[in-house]
Amino acid sequence: MISNRQLFLQHVAQTSDAPLSLELERADGVYLFDKSGKKYLDLISGISVSALGHCNPIVVKAVEEQLKHYMHLMVYGEYILSPQVKLAKRLCEVLPKNLNNVYFTNSGTEAVEGAMKLAKRFTGRTELVAFKKAYHGSTQGALSLIGSEDMKRAFRPLLPDTKSLRFNNTDDLSEITTQTAAVICEVVQGEAGVIVADANFLTSLRKRCDETDTLLIFDEVQTGYGRTGKLFAFEHYGIVPDILLLAKSFGGGLPLGAFISSEEIMSSLKTNPVLGHITTFGGNPVCCAAGLATLNALLDKGLINQVAAKERIFKQLLVHPKIKIFRSKGLLMALELDSFEANKKLIDFCIENGVITDWFLFASNCMRIAPPLIITEEEIRYSCSIILKGLDK
Repeated sequence: MISNRQLFLQHVAQTSDAPLSLELERADGVYLFDKSGKKYLDLISGISVSALGHCNPIVVKAVEEQLKHYMHLMVYGEYILSPQVKLAKRLCEVLPKNLNNVYFTNSGTEAVEGAMKLAKRFTGRTELVAFKKAYHGSTQGALSLIGSEDMKRAFRPLLPDTKSLRFNNTDDLSEITTQTAAVICEVVQGEAGVIVADANFLTSLRKRCDETDTLLIFDEVQTGYGRTGKLFAFEHYGIVPDILLLAKSFGGGLPLGAFISSEEIMSSLKTNPVLGHITTFGGNPVCCAAGLATLNALLDKGLINQVAAKERIFKQLLVHPKIKIFRSKGLLMALELDSFEANKKLIDFCIENGVITDWFLFASNCMRIAPPLIITEEEIRYSCSIILKGLDK
C-alpha cells in the first residue's frame, strides 16, 4: 500500500528538494503530534500564524457556531455578512482613526497586491519603493518588491518602476519623490533575521512620505496581532501608516488577510473602473469569525502584556558561545550562528528531540523562534534546554 508520504511527494507540488515531511495527525496548544504519537513543541507557530496556539477552543467554538449559519455565499462585498462586519468594526475600534476601512483578502501576499493597486489608483503614480532583504510575498507583484535578487532573477521581467532602498538608512530616503505612489516597509524585517526598525529611520520615512504626498504602507503580516508585545508593531513607535497590511495570525489559523486604509483612500477603488479590486473568497465568513474570536481573545486574555516577560526569559536562557547575536522584538526572535550548516544541524537536532524551529529566507544562518503567545515559562525553559543541548553537541 502506498504511504501518505509517497503520495505527498508524488502529488503535492513541491518547492524544495528536502521538505520536512512530518506526518502530523493533530495539534493542540503549542504542541503538534505525529502519526506515531510523538509530541513536538512548535516554536514557530506555523510561521507566526497560531498566536493563540493550535485548535484554540475559543476559535474552534467561533468556527463551529458560524458553520451552523453559512459559509461562502457570494463574491466579496456584495452581501452584508455579519462576521465580516463585526471583525471590521472591532479592528477599526483598536486602530488609529485614519485606518477605518478594511478590505479582506485570503492571504498576506494578496493584501500586498491590493495595497499596491490602491496606492497607484489613489495617487495616480506608478513608482513603488521597498527595502533590501524585505519579504512581502511570492506573487509576481509582491515578488517585485522583495529585497532579494536571488528570489526574483528566475521570474523576471517583473513590475517596472520599483526601487529597493537600504533598510534603516536615512540617506536613501531622498530617493522617495513626487513620482512615488507608495513605500512599503516592515516595521521589523522578519525574513532578514529580525532586523528592528530604528525609531529615527521610521520618523524620517514618515516625514519624507508626507513631504512627497507618498502613501506609507506598513506590512505587519508577521508582526501584527501581538507578536512584538503590542497589538501592532507600529505602536512601539507612535508612527501611523496610510495603509496597514495584516495576515498570518489575523485568521486564528484560517486563511485571512487584509489591507486597511481610510475611507477616502479606499473609495478610489469604486470607480474608473468600478470593482477596482475584487476577490471571491476574501473575507470568508468562517475565517472572519475565527479572526474576530482571535482578536477578542488577544485583547481580553492579557496575552499581549505577557510577551515582553516571555521574551526576557528566552534572552536570559539562550546564552551560549555559539550564539553570535540574539535579535528580538517580542516573541519574534533570531539566533545568529556562524553558518547555515551550523544552523541546519541545530534545527535538525531540535526537531529530532521534539522542538520545531526553522531558519529565515534571507538569513539562513539564523534560527527562527516565534512560538504561540500562549507558551508558558515551563515550555520556554524546556525548549531552550533542547536548543542549548544541540549547541553543546
